[in-house]
Amino acid sequence: MTTHEYTCPDCTGTIDLPVESLEATVEHGCPLCGASVDRVGVATG
Repeated sequence: MTTHEYTCPDCTGTIDLPVESLEATVEHGCPLCGASVDRVGVATG
């Protein structure tokens, strides 16, 4: 399973997310603090 590191620009928390969860995070907000997010905080690789 491919994961991506997500860093929230608001709370600066970092978590590894599978692609499915990453898409949900972009749609519904940061799973750590609930802030609105986009793909800018995602490191692929």
